[in-house]
Amino acid sequence: MGLKSKKPTIVSFQKMKQQGEKIVWITSYDYPTASFAEQAGVDMILVGDSLGMCIYGYDSTVPVTMEQCIWHSECVRRAAPNTFVVGDMPFMSYQRSVEDAVENAGRFHKEAGVDAIKLEGGERVVPQVRAILDAGMVVCGHIGLTPQSTGQFGGYKAQGRTAESGADMVRDALALAEAGCQLLLLEAVTPPVAGYITERLDIPVLSIGAGADCDGQLLIVSDLIGEFQAFTPKFVKKYANVAEVMTNAMAEYAAEVRSGAFPAPEHTYKMKDGEYERFLKLVEEDR
Repeated sequence: MGLKSKKPTIVSFQKMKQQGEKIVWITSYDYPTASFAEQAGVDMILVGDSLGMCIYGYDSTVPVTMEQCIWHSECVRRAAPNTFVVGDMPFMSYQRSVEDAVENAGRFHKEAGVDAIKLEGGERVVPQVRAILDAGMVVCGHIGLTPQSTGQFGGYKAQGRTAESGADMVRDALALAEAGCQLLLLEAVTPPVAGYITERLDIPVLSIGAGADCDGQLLIVSDLIGEFQAFTPKFVKKYANVAEVMTNAMAEYAAEVRSGAFPAPEHTYKMKDGEYERFLKLVEEDR
């Protein structure tokens, strides 16, 4: 662990791919967590629209707004100045038109200072990708299980289980790379398909539930630390159980307040010698 002295760039990630070094990517939505991530030495932070479920308690990412994503991206940027930060384009911030896509991607850069944006979709978002790139911004593509479109999949289902599904993803990956995407995220994709795409593309390919053959890994921080309790995807490994620690701490606090054990004398402030007597005299005079 240790603070980085220099923020990585797209060129850094390209070199890491060429040299076989794995890229470490996690999500973060707030100042303290992003600060911890930078101290831990992660390479990238995604301010994901998963904040809708992890922070706001929505049942999907669909209700998340641009304002919410930008607010949280601002917090993360301040906390992690030496980490590559990616802002996640929420539902309907880019689907409607190329103009919307460029304007909203630009808001992430101007208002939150991100280093790149991510958007979901393959061939169908190529016009948006090209326009955002033409405006001078960095784009990360996202294919496989795309949470904003789970209604079309019939739920949160792994992708690439059939030859046809895998071939469709390869076409999407190639289209995004040819459009100029500098990074690509594969979500819930079978490892053989993910490995093929990683080998085929020159750009770094990251995995969230797509196996070990990709150029790096992403996990949602709320899953990683055991904070999010609604469900746990198959691909998640919990490195801590923060929910249990926090619940136990709060329960112990509640018990001590009710019993009178907290606050103890060591948790209170003392008056200077002789001041209590003077205090009594003053308040008695005011009666």
